[in-house]
Amino acid sequence: MSLDRMGLDGRRIAGGKSRFKGFFSKRNIVIMVWVAFFILGGFFAYSFVNKNKQLLVIEALNVASKISGLLPMAADEKKELEVVNQLVQNITKKDGVTRNFLVMLQNNMELRPGGGFLGQYAIIKVKDGEAVSVFVEDANLLDQKITAKITPPYALQRMMQIRKWKFRDSNFSPDFPTNVDKAEYFLRLAGSQSKFDGVVAVNSQVFNDILEITGPVSAPGSSVVFDSSNAALKLEEIVEKPYLMNENLDTQNRKWIMKKLAPVIIEKLANAGNIQKLAEFFHNELKNKNIMLNFSDAELQGLVESVYWDGKVSENWNGDYLMMVDANMGALKTDYYMRRSMEYGLDLTGEKPVATLNILYKNTAPYGDWRTSDYHSYLRVYVPAGAKLLENKMVSPIGGTVDEFGKTAFGFMLHTLIGQETAAMIKYELPVNFSADEYKLLIQKQSGVGDLPVKIRIKSKEGEFDQESVLKGDLKFQMKK
Repeated sequence: MSLDRMGLDGRRIAGGKSRFKGFFSKRNIVIMVWVAFFILGGFFAYSFVNKNKQLLVIEALNVASKISGLLPMAADEKKELEVVNQLVQNITKKDGVTRNFLVMLQNNMELRPGGGFLGQYAIIKVKDGEAVSVFVEDANLLDQKITAKITPPYALQRMMQIRKWKFRDSNFSPDFPTNVDKAEYFLRLAGSQSKFDGVVAVNSQVFNDILEITGPVSAPGSSVVFDSSNAALKLEEIVEKPYLMNENLDTQNRKWIMKKLAPVIIEKLANAGNIQKLAEFFHNELKNKNIMLNFSDAELQGLVESVYWDGKVSENWNGDYLMMVDANMGALKTDYYMRRSMEYGLDLTGEKPVATLNILYKNTAPYGDWRTSDYHSYLRVYVPAGAKLLENKMVSPIGGTVDEFGKTAFGFMLHTLIGQETAAMIKYELPVNFSADEYKLLIQKQSGVGDLPVKIRIKSKEGEFDQESVLKGDLKFQMKK
């Protein structure tokens, strides 16, 4: 027997890098452009979107019309393509209806359960396939309008002394639909009357990744060069440092450089040679949960769920399950320097299965400064419902054991000093028996955590079976004879 890795539809993966071919049709290019609007229009808050409502769409259509010779696609990629087509038809149809989209802009250098710290948001209105308005605001400014006293999750109270739960901390669940509901709730408390047709979460890693397509960029009038290796860090330095150091208290205009970068990046993305790269970019960002989608329309939501672009914690999986979820409680951007790896061992030879999870955290920061410190995390480990915690090392239980999403979650406090590493161990007993013939495992990835090396070892009466992989998105594993 061997442990076999499967795609999310249950099929085995032969290995090698998946290429998202067959994405080159007029409709598909349109949706990529609209996602670019969401990311760039929201992230940079620039009037370019309003002034050039159809420019990119028209240019993209012209490029798409010159592309032919589609390559064969695997079954799952065909399904994704069908979903893209239907999303395009909905977003771009000319029916006189104004559709509102909320974009949650998350900085995953400060990791939260739903991706990154929610520092900024955008509301984009689309009518007849055109962006008719874009409104962007800091989350802190929105939160100043909230007077209701909402009790925050226990970890925020205990580890950060937060007494009032507000919009900026609304993404405290690993389940994106839950975070969408909470974000909309806080927006209503702040006086927003908008009802959203769709909600998009975008992690700051997307900014780095998109510069792999465009190459280095500079804002007009600025000598700072942004590239895919440093973009988020440099932007943080320009935007956040003066504010945190009390050198610039203008919260409305402190992100001026974003406005100047937007047209530069959009112009480069529109180049014909970038179309294939752009297709693969969006596919990868959706697959690894740097971009997550949610729609109020049940049919559209069902579509994104069918291709796992919804950021949902799986509730109907009937095998072994694991999800590791960190929340940076240090209020700084230390996650940029954090490196994680995970080893999961399962012993099936006893009366009940016993799982041992080893997680290695490395804090590679060279020193502490205004954005970096020792790492302090609220770690939750989601496992099959009814599991019993047996032992833990280098982590301290906090908040007790809870049941949600059809899972049991153990909560821990974890610390990793600058330049040091923490080898955490969590051992627990599973509530059901598995046999080597029917064993299967789903590991779900937290949004914003980056690539995560994973080792799996299953011990059964037939022998021991090992598998290694890198967690880029959700993965299924199954025993194979």
